[in-house]
Formats: sequence, structure tokens, C-alpha cells
Amino acid sequence: MSIKELQKKYSSGETTATEVTANFIKRIHDTRYLNIFPEIFETSAMALAARADEKIKNGKAGKLAGVVIALKDNICYKNHKVGASSKILEGFSSLYSSTVVERLLAEDAIIIGRTSCDEFAMGSSNENSAYGPVLNPLDTSRVPGGSSGGSAAAVAAELCHAAIGTDTGGSIRQPASFTGTVGLKPTYGRVSRHGIIAYASSFDQAGPITSCVEDAALILEVIAGADEYDTTTSRKPIEDYAGHLSKTKKYRIAVLRACIEHEGLNAEISTRIHQLMKQAEADGHQVNIVDFEYLDYLVPLYYLLTTAEASSNLSRYSGVHFGYRSSAAYDLESTYKKSRSEGFGKEVKRRIMLGTFVLSAGYYDAYYAKAQKARRILRDAIQKIYTEHDLILMPSTPHVAFPIGQKSGDPIAMYLEDIYTVLANITGCPAISVPCGTNSTSLPFGLQLMAPAFEESAMLNMAAAFEKFNQQ
Repeated sequence: MSIKELQKKYSSGETTATEVTANFIKRIHDTRYLNIFPEIFETSAMALAARADEKIKNGKAGKLAGVVIALKDNICYKNHKVGASSKILEGFSSLYSSTVVERLLAEDAIIIGRTSCDEFAMGSSNENSAYGPVLNPLDTSRVPGGSSGGSAAAVAAELCHAAIGTDTGGSIRQPASFTGTVGLKPTYGRVSRHGIIAYASSFDQAGPITSCVEDAALILEVIAGADEYDTTTSRKPIEDYAGHLSKTKKYRIAVLRACIEHEGLNAEISTRIHQLMKQAEADGHQVNIVDFEYLDYLVPLYYLLTTAEASSNLSRYSGVHFGYRSSAAYDLESTYKKSRSEGFGKEVKRRIMLGTFVLSAGYYDAYYAKAQKARRILRDAIQKIYTEHDLILMPSTPHVAFPIGQKSGDPIAMYLEDIYTVLANITGCPAISVPCGTNSTSLPFGLQLMAPAFEESAMLNMAAAFEKFNQQ
């Protein structure tokens, strides 16, 4: 049920936000085996539902009145626990709400709980969580993707109407592809990062995971916009993203040859995307296959820069001021060493060490500085494509959801999961994953669209068109 359909039921009196929220809470309890929610905010959620019902009754309802939303466990919500799915933040409650949460609450959304994620948003399978792996509700032997796997699984399992995730290198879009949901990463600076636990500050963006494009557009309208607490946010006006979906505009779409002809791309996904390309052409859109020579550089570049930023951002978790402190510590140095060694998981420690290495005096110029120059080259290459095209089309993932444990022992194989998604984060462009089919075992996969900075309206409009093609 879309948000628009839901709110019609509220207006007609067919149901209430209180009834809907109570039903979701029961469903979450009944599906505990999926390991999606470390915590349900039952008391506060029911209070918000009652408030939404009152506002609907009085004709003062906000845009998201009665919409039940789950939060990834790295998004702060005042007086509620937030832990980035890490032992090092065990028992920590936030003193304030993130700007994203403030804006959701201002439009009468109902925050139902926090969803598990890869620790500090570092991972592509949701297996790196202190709470244990989240199971994909479509096939519990498989991963839901990461790092926002819990958020995507919550939407796919119908435990909420929508969820908010964060995307540093594909962490919204990859799990959306694996769970048959819609995942939107906005332009860098379109949504405030204030109150979101940082992984890599020049890459991180919060965005919605929903069951349809229209809902993603509506939620983006609510959470987007300038914020005095985040100086990287843009002051560009927020468009009527949902209203724009009804426009019948034809687009020039570039398909990256290196992505669509990549040897690692599953044959069934390739075939389906080619079918949708033909449907787009039949509908009047111009689809061109273009060369892109930098695909093999994307993942190494991404991990050089993000691990460097992670090394800096995670230095604040010391066991001194808040969070986990080792019981074996006996002085200041041992407090740092033991608390961080015991509090951080294996993958987080790996990335901190990688980042510290590339920032070290002897290697800074060879790695970090060179990667920053390469990032500019990639931005220029993408901008050149946009001079002749409105959008870029790629697969969201090279394959469907893989079995739990299949890649957790091979970091390189896991890092290559991001091959199609990191480009949007490196260049700061908006991107969206839309379900585009299922394979021979009935597992879903997504098609990805990327647009120039702040061109979310065009991207969402075309995403809605592909959504319709997929339903035909």
C-alpha cells in the first residue's frame, strides 16, 4: 500500500494510525527470527500514532501523518538508543534528534524502531553487526545486503511503510536491489547529515527505502533541504518530487558499456535490463550505450578515501567519554587500546587500519592525495556524459542476494559488491535502485539510475517509468 492509499484509508475512517502501528509492532514481534530490529520503540511509537490520529481528525495532518518509518541504527533520535550496531556504543542513548528525524516528526511520521546494519555502516551483507546477521525475508538463507540491510528487510517484510537508511557507497541501493524495494540516495548535500553517525563524511547521505517510487519521492521532499547544523547542505529549493512523477517527459539515457557488458554481471540481469532499455526506447526515450573506461578504478578509489575518513571519524570512540570501556583497562593508554580492540568488530578495525595507513606520513601522497585527484577525474568524466544525456543507467548489483557466509571470509570479494554503486557517491550524484525483475529462483534485482547533482526530479520521473515497465 502506498502512502497516498494509506492516507485515504485514514481520511475515510477505514483504519487508524494507532491500529496500523499496533499491527506492525505485533508483526515485528512475530518475525523476530529475521533479526531486523534490535529495538522497537513501542511506547513512543504508540504516542506518535495517537497524535497522528488526532491531527487527521482535526484536519491538521502533516504530509506523512500515520506513516510508520524505521530508522537505521546510525540515525540519532532523542532519548532513544542508537548504536551503529556496534559493541562500542552499547547502551548509548542520543541526547538529540538528527535533522532527518526532526523533519519526519514535524510531518507526523511514526518512528517505530531502529534496524540493524553493518557496524558503523561498513559492509555489504549485514553480517558485520554486533546483533548478528539480518536474514533476507524473501529467502532466509541469504543476506539482505548492506549496510542498510535491516532497513530494506523491514520494508520487504512489511514491518513498516518505509525506512531511512544511509548510503556511503551503495548502502541503500544494494540492499534495495536484494530485497525488491526502492532505494534512493540523494545528491550529496541534499539531505542533512546532522545527527547521523559518520562513516565517511564526504560520501554519507541519508535516504528512503520504500515499496514504490512515489513514496520515495514524498519522503525526500520532507527530509531534504538546507540545515544550519550541516554546512555541506545545499540551499537549492526543494522541488515537488512526487508531483513531478506525473509529467510525461522523454529523456536521453546513457548506458555505461563497461557495466552492462561486464563479465561479472549475471546473465539474467543483463537480459532483463536490455529488455527494459528496449521498452524505454519504444516509449520515446533515447537510449545510448557509451564508453566509460574507469570502472576498475572505482572500488579501489572508494576504499582509499572512505577508510581514510573512517579512521578520522572513528577516533572519537575511545572508551573515555561515552560508550564501551574495557573492564581490563588500568591506565589511559590501556583504556584506548583495550576499549577500541574489544569494542570494534573485525571489519571496522580493518578499515580503520587501512585508513590510518593511507593517511600516514610516508604514504599520504602515494595513496590519499592521488585518490583525491582521481576522484576529480571521475567527476569530470561523468559530467562529460551528462552534457549529452540526462541520466545514466546501470545495474544496481551484479547478481541477486548471495547466501549468508558465502563472502564474509573474503574482504575483497565483499568490497567488489559495490562495483556499480560507488560511482554515485564518489561523484556526489543522486542515484536510485528500482526493482526490475526476478531471476529463475524468484529472487529480485534492481536497475539503477543516476542523475546530475540536484536533478532528483528527472531521476524519479524516469524511475517511475521503469517501475511501470516492470509491472507490464
